[in-house]
Amino acid sequence: MSGDRPTLPPVRLNSDAELARDALASPLLARAVLLARWAGPDARVAAGGELVEKQLPAAADALGLAADEDGAAYASEAWRLAVDIGLLDVEDPEEEDGEGTVTAGENLALVTSGGPQEILGLWLEGLEAVYGDAIAPLFDDFADLVGEDGEIDFDALDWDPEVEAEFLDGVLGNLYLLTVTGEGPEGEAVPLPALAASVIVPEDMGEPTDDVLEQVSEAMMRLDDQFRVLEPIGLVEYQPVDEALMVEEGEEPAELVDDEDVSRYGMVRLTPLGLYGIRARMLDAGVDAPAVGDLADKGADVLLDALAGFPERAARAETLGWLEGREPAAAVRELLAAARGADQGAPLRRLHCQQALSLVAADEAEPEVRGVLDDAELGGLARVWLVERGATDVPAPPESMIFWLAIDTIAAQLDEEGELEELQGLVEGLVGQHAGFFEAAWRVDHPATADVLEAMGRLHSDKRAAKDARKAAFKARSRG
Repeated sequence: MSGDRPTLPPVRLNSDAELARDALASPLLARAVLLARWAGPDARVAAGGELVEKQLPAAADALGLAADEDGAAYASEAWRLAVDIGLLDVEDPEEEDGEGTVTAGENLALVTSGGPQEILGLWLEGLEAVYGDAIAPLFDDFADLVGEDGEIDFDALDWDPEVEAEFLDGVLGNLYLLTVTGEGPEGEAVPLPALAASVIVPEDMGEPTDDVLEQVSEAMMRLDDQFRVLEPIGLVEYQPVDEALMVEEGEEPAELVDDEDVSRYGMVRLTPLGLYGIRARMLDAGVDAPAVGDLADKGADVLLDALAGFPERAARAETLGWLEGREPAAAVRELLAAARGADQGAPLRRLHCQQALSLVAADEAEPEVRGVLDDAELGGLARVWLVERGATDVPAPPESMIFWLAIDTIAAQLDEEGELEELQGLVEGLVGQHAGFFEAAWRVDHPATADVLEAMGRLHSDKRAAKDARKAAFKARSRG
């Protein structure tokens, strides 16, 4: 595949077995299975595979929805899905106004005898069918679309399937990204206005114009319809827009009273099954959408480089998975070897190596860590690790190693693009601990010395120290 494909942070997926159970429990698929088992030799279908209208009440009763005013609609929806994904095989009627027959499809057996991957494959087929329904055009009266010649006037729909699919793909892609980068294990519910704005409002726009706000409002209403369609297949958990906010044209909408009222405008969250489904669709589209665990069989060099783009929770989970299949001492040796280097990514690899070593039992890692105490690139890292674990016989580092480690640590933090205040505190703390820091630092034989000192000049709040940092950076470049 092309090297410039979009790349996303890794997602933490539930096991295939858990996801398969969720798939079978999703309301729409569960109803489709029930109807497929209910359908007997007396079941009749109209052209297109629809269950004939006179049998819909019995189908709704089979679903336990006989008393529900929407029971027939739910039954019709579930029947269509059963046909679409091969739970039922339909034989069309021989005559235009006749009735066809239906038999059990070969995929029905997968529900009870198939493995998790087969069940998930069945669910993904269902998701594609429902996705098509979600982007289908909306109209009040089908008869208005039929021309004098009896043909459907598609131009009257004002509907472009590619545009609709691109819009919904963008919305679900943003929801996926918000979920995988969130603090919670499955992400927080997102207000519908914020989600709509994420694909409508340009990133460089300050205050949205009235025209843009109107587009956001229209997008919200379309998304409200679409999420109502997508929820029964188990893709999302959705709190619909409060119907009291739906106003007729010319009326004033309800005012927001406080921050809590934003939930009245709709809240949506991807389910664990939804994460799986959206990732599968993105992979099919050529998007690099990694999952935690993908690196378990890779080398330590690949692991440490990849962790640079991982959120904290995902990085820890990926590292634990990588360590799980390896003998501890051998894993530590491999991590330390991969942390060496003078390339631009080496400081961040060493930072991730140190974080990975913190997940290994101290008694199993310590002999290997002590083995690099005299290593110019790893000796400082090793000393920090040992001291953090309460070792009292750690040899004092030479002064050159202290300053080399300081430069390396700041270089790693700069590459990681962490919080500005945290990085500023690190810079000022290092300078405060060592008298004459900059006079010694510009002499450090590290590829990033000049760049780090320039950054320290930008970050240090004390003007004199910042000026000393810039002077030291100039000396480092002159020496180089």
